[in-house]
Amino acid sequence: MDEPSDTELRARFLPRLKEELAALQAASSRTSDSRKPVELDQQSVGRLSRMDAMQQQAMSAAQDARRHGRVRAIEAAMRRIETGEFGWCARCGDFIGLKRLDLDPTIMRCRDCAS
Repeated sequence: MDEPSDTELRARFLPRLKEELAALQAASSRTSDSRKPVELDQQSVGRLSRMDAMQQQAMSAAQDARRHGRVRAIEAAMRRIETGEFGWCARCGDFIGLKRLDLDPTIMRCRDCAS
């Protein structure tokens, strides 16, 4: 099969990347309060409750860090679409393949170079 054109790749993957990016940014905004520092008010919150709140805050911060990593990968894929580099292996220069890109459009290496 021939490799798709840049226009075909753009039409196929850019809307999907934009949609995922918007969803990640919305999720980050919705959970911003859960990442705020836990106050040390011993009058209103007991020690175990405060420890639980700190654990929840740490888990939320870790989830947001993973979300930001995915945002960076999506933004990089969108830049590759704009420059015509999308779909081509960053290591060997071969076409990555539509099935592999369908699984994750942020992938930068073909199957051979990834293994």
